[in-house]
Amino acid sequence: MKASKTSRSQKGDDDYLNRLLSYFKSQFYEKIIQMVPIQKSVYLLKTDGNTYIIKGYRSNNRLKLQEAFTATLRTEGFLKSYIFLTNPMKEQLFFEGTYFGCMEYIPPHKTAFSYHSHRNRQEGLDLLVQFHQTTASVENRYRTLLPKGQLIEKWTERLKVFSGNLPLIKYYLDDYMISELISWANWSLAGMIKKRRFFQKEQEVILHGDVAYHNFLRDQNGQLNLIDFDLISIGPPSFDYLQYANRILPSIDWSLDKLGSLKQIGKYLDEEAFLYALAFPSDIFREWNRMIRQKAYTDKAKIGQVMDLTVNQFHLRKKFISQLQEKVK
Repeated sequence: MKASKTSRSQKGDDDYLNRLLSYFKSQFYEKIIQMVPIQKSVYLLKTDGNTYIIKGYRSNNRLKLQEAFTATLRTEGFLKSYIFLTNPMKEQLFFEGTYFGCMEYIPPHKTAFSYHSHRNRQEGLDLLVQFHQTTASVENRYRTLLPKGQLIEKWTERLKVFSGNLPLIKYYLDDYMISELISWANWSLAGMIKKRRFFQKEQEVILHGDVAYHNFLRDQNGQLNLIDFDLISIGPPSFDYLQYANRILPSIDWSLDKLGSLKQIGKYLDEEAFLYALAFPSDIFREWNRMIRQKAYTDKAKIGQVMDLTVNQFHLRKKFISQLQEKVK
């Protein structure tokens, strides 16, 4: 069966997919019956006996790090994720400059995980806490392999890039909105730098780094799993909780009270450093910078998504940040 016929929502060049499918057929012991592209360099592979996820990496070191880390999680008792498999293949998968890993497939639940319910938001947070508890005991093994989570430096650079993109952004956003965004960012960074000691005194863990809802996968038995460890780094757990808060705030109408009702995050709302960090419009800067970097501003759908993120909840976000500023006075 040709790859170009495996899925109607084909991603990628058909000739490449045909060559890749042919290569996989030569390397797997089992007979491959279907290959479905999921996203860039990620494929669902069905054989006559099993289903796998195949993911490509730019280097063998990146792949080996992922294999080692997921194996470490499993050894340390964190079972709510996938592992990499070697038994299905004859040898290491390498095709046209890309190293491929074969991952255990987790059959999804009929209802996908989202941040729209309090129960889900708390369950996702609980799983993230379990992940941190596990990685706290092994982060010393990975200190030479993983980057340090440098949130202040990362956000400072993100603001710098956003500011450099203003000549184009001004075609879409008015001066008042731009001024507010930059003002929030500067206030946030100044406070984080002033209160940097809080982040430095936390016990370091291995951070997940990308706690978007799609990296929480509920399996067919109802168990929630944490997936995709491409952005792991070492740092204080509050960095992941800040990102988690930023991801869920649009689902709770930017309510500080609702945010505080979540265990683990609620306790951080007494820490000025955390409150300062909550004000940084990281998501807005990230999406504008990405769109301009990819020259996607000619795509009406993409510009619509970024405008929606920036404009539709602007006044709720402004009220939320005013509350943060009041709390740290």
